[in-house]
Amino acid sequence: MGMERPMTSAERVAKRRAALRAQGLRPKTFWLPDTSTPEFRARAEASTAWLWERASEEEQAMAFVEAMTDDLLADLDRREAEG
Repeated sequence: MGMERPMTSAERVAKRRAALRAQGLRPKTFWLPDTSTPEFRARAEASTAWLWERASEEEQAMAFVEAMTDDLLADLDRREAEG
């Protein structure tokens, strides 16, 4: 009647993955752009400019896109400043 040995982190992960597989799920790795790089910012700004050039008649929609881009970039700046 000894105490049960606590599970190691590897055992907990294996148990969790087995439970997820039993639910019909499978592991998948996703590679996403690094939003903290100057290259990402440049591409976001270039994409917005490209859209404005091609859809100037859709001013309301483009204003929304630009506002969302500005919000995203401001949020990234805040997160970067926080460390």
